[in-house]
Amino acid sequence: MKKDPDTSTLEPSPSNGHVPLAEGAARIDPGRRTRRSGSRGGFGKDVIRLVTGTVFAQGITLALSPILTRLYGPSAFGIWALFSSITTIIGVIACLRYDIAIMLPDDDEDGASLLGVSLVSLLTVTALSAIAVLAGGKAIVALLRAPAFAASLWLVPIAVLVNGIYLALTSWNSRNRRFTRLAGARVSGSAASSTVQLGLGYGGWATAGSLVASSLAGTFVSTAVLGVEIAKKDTTVLRKGIRWDRLRRGTYRYRRFPLYGSMSVLLNSLSWQLPAILLQRYFSAEVVGFYALGNRLLRVPMDLIGGAISQAFYPRAAAARGEGDLAQVVEAVYRRLVTIGFAPMVVLGIVASDLFRIAFGERWVEAGVYTQILAGWTFFWFISSPLSSLFSVLEMQAFGLKLNFLILGSRLVSLVAGGFFGNARLALVLFAVSGVLVYGYYSFAILAAAGVSWSKALRILGAGVAAVSPLAAVLIVGKLAGAPAWGELLLAAVSLAVFFVVAMRRDPVLLAMIKSLRIPGQ
Repeated sequence: MKKDPDTSTLEPSPSNGHVPLAEGAARIDPGRRTRRSGSRGGFGKDVIRLVTGTVFAQGITLALSPILTRLYGPSAFGIWALFSSITTIIGVIACLRYDIAIMLPDDDEDGASLLGVSLVSLLTVTALSAIAVLAGGKAIVALLRAPAFAASLWLVPIAVLVNGIYLALTSWNSRNRRFTRLAGARVSGSAASSTVQLGLGYGGWATAGSLVASSLAGTFVSTAVLGVEIAKKDTTVLRKGIRWDRLRRGTYRYRRFPLYGSMSVLLNSLSWQLPAILLQRYFSAEVVGFYALGNRLLRVPMDLIGGAISQAFYPRAAAARGEGDLAQVVEAVYRRLVTIGFAPMVVLGIVASDLFRIAFGERWVEAGVYTQILAGWTFFWFISSPLSSLFSVLEMQAFGLKLNFLILGSRLVSLVAGGFFGNARLALVLFAVSGVLVYGYYSFAILAAAGVSWSKALRILGAGVAAVSPLAAVLIVGKLAGAPAWGELLLAAVSLAVFFVVAMRRDPVLLAMIKSLRIPGQ
């Protein structure tokens, strides 16, 4: 899943493409292996390889969801989501962010030393996680009010270790531009995880433990795929690079990554994983399962689209700032984000419960209701995600950090308030309302900083509402007329298709953007 944009701090990066050497560091000599920039194709091809792998991996998961939801109950999905939330919170700092630094040095042996630093950091964090589980396992289960989670808690350190190795190896492969291998690893891991889920489910072990085991199996396979490639091609450079003197030098040279980056990403991760943890504490694993499935349906496609837009928008925005036309570029992107994101969220807000009944089974209708509640929040999050790169372009990291605290605080208050009243739907309504307000402010503040006034941003949003109103009216009339669930879904699909055909006919640039996954600068 995609996290909130990490706007609180920038990872240290070299100025003008040069990384100054730490005192006493060895300089690159002609005999060393250095980064081979420009090989294996251009940036566009690299993005296509990664996006294709992600699409296939996510596609496998989504395609099998209707089967899995009929094998596994909401409570099993809930415990799995809780396990994933806890391991994700720990996992984002497991390598102390040194894995991000692997791609920076010009010399491959220096990059290899950072891979070693990442793994040493990972072993330390894993050991601390194991101690916490052994010493405080009962207290953790009691705090979460999740006795069923006790059977999976001991796997948390193992998951942290395997995920951490995967992240470190991913950075090393990215450094060497082995993007086809990365795409293959993602697809292989997703296929392995899904195979284990189906096998155990049909074998009579449709439990939370089976889902947890499947996720571990998938990550292990992805890690093995990357590890085999590295063992074949990089043994020599790794042997030279992973030495104690180099590890010490790399740890000191890139010390800002754990000092400044870890807190930022930890805050961001905690913000995203908070709902599963608090919904478990105040309600049940079943409620967490409903939330997890609904959240996945909302965010997976928006992640893919928003991520592709973000990758292309960032360099274009940086160039536009220097050219003096940043406001025009940002306004054009914002207008098209509204067009792309608003209509699907309106449709899901109306028909999601019927969609879940047909696609996932009767016992998942409540997850459809949660999806309807969260649709508005998802729309504003979708808009803010690509635009958040402007914090870097405009050097507004301090303001971004404040917004991250605001996001975390609003989510905490909303969910605790719902828990206090003992009403899960109320908790999610408050969560969604606070999300609309915070992410709405988030988006408009970014736009204003880029030169797009609040009044203009509101007018564009109003135009988006007006454009979608006929589509919403058709669906509401169909629902009030008592159309069967399958009829409502068919009507929604046709109406949405017509909406986008009309939108692209009116805006050829939007059509080009969707086709190429690029943001034109107009």
